[in-house]
Amino acid sequence: MTSLLDRDPAVLVLEDGTRFSGRAYGARGTTIGEVVFSTGMTGYQETLTDPSYAGQIVLQTAPHIGNTGVNSEDPESRRIWVAGYIVRDPSRVVSNWRADESLETALERDGVVGISGIDTRAVTRHIRSAGSMRGGVFSGEAAAIEPAEQLRIVTAAPEMAGRNLSADVSVEVAAVTPAVGERIGNLAVIDLGIKQATVENLARRGFEVHVLPQSVSFAELKAVDPVAVFYSNGPGDPAASDDHVALLQDTLRDGLPFFGICFGNQLFGRALGLGTYKLPFGHRGINQPVKDKLTGRVEITAHNHGFAVDAPVEGSFESPAGFGRVEVSHVDLNDDVVEGLRALDIPAFSVQYHPEAAGGPHDANYLFDRFRDMVIDTLSKKDANA
Repeated sequence: MTSLLDRDPAVLVLEDGTRFSGRAYGARGTTIGEVVFSTGMTGYQETLTDPSYAGQIVLQTAPHIGNTGVNSEDPESRRIWVAGYIVRDPSRVVSNWRADESLETALERDGVVGISGIDTRAVTRHIRSAGSMRGGVFSGEAAAIEPAEQLRIVTAAPEMAGRNLSADVSVEVAAVTPAVGERIGNLAVIDLGIKQATVENLARRGFEVHVLPQSVSFAELKAVDPVAVFYSNGPGDPAASDDHVALLQDTLRDGLPFFGICFGNQLFGRALGLGTYKLPFGHRGINQPVKDKLTGRVEITAHNHGFAVDAPVEGSFESPAGFGRVEVSHVDLNDDVVEGLRALDIPAFSVQYHPEAAGGPHDANYLFDRFRDMVIDTLSKKDANA
């Protein structure tokens, strides 16, 4: 059995010149992305296959990764999306009866360059102090590139701010998942980086789920004959997604009920006329405390976002874009970041986190029921006024 010290050399280079030496993990070569950390103790396969992580080099703060391997049932999407992977102690043994292969085999197959054997606590503390930044993992022969040239490669890469990555992760052809149980109607889902667990949760609520490419027009959306519209999670800067904002504004003006999560929450905010901004190091993991202001309940939730909506946390306010009154519905208890929006005069709401959370926790799963009830209520009012 190969020890960690026998692996090829690798180095993590941050854009401020900080370097961490370790050993190769996964594919060999060079990868560049925004270095971020995820605090989840479990669910690394769900993290790796979450399209929201496209363009990012993900560091796991949990020290021991890979012991349960990977399987064919738990992926959240069709492939691993992270730009790179950073772990401290990769497991050399797979010890779970559901595993089909090792994590490293999966990383190699999807060409994901990683690094292991470094002090992930030191990297995390650096990012928490200096903020998320561009970085590069250089492994195998690439680890021998001159340090000055490695740093040049990193600093020449685009920053996450201003990037529109939806086209990189969205489906190209529409896909339909039948409703489970009593059918409510067709749901138009704009795929900005959707996770499979989201589709399954919506189908279980009675929606025939039509997952549409991110480039869909309003006419194409209406051709689905939807009873409601859903915007998924996804990567990138919401300020670089004006077309998606315009599509959502057309949807809201048409009176269609709307629910958005994560990136969809940010786009809903912008459609309402609010601004968005980049967080210093974002929220990533499965242990973020969020308060539902409607019920007063505190939920432990799954997050992956580096941008947030700029809105007043207390009271209601008028939408600058003319969609009536709006209020912040959910707030992060760690830093008071806006975690949800609710329109008071139209059937629309959103949350910043992931209520589907296949890897857990499931505190926020009720939001899919809240969406279903809102759609049924809207349809009932429409029938009464017909």
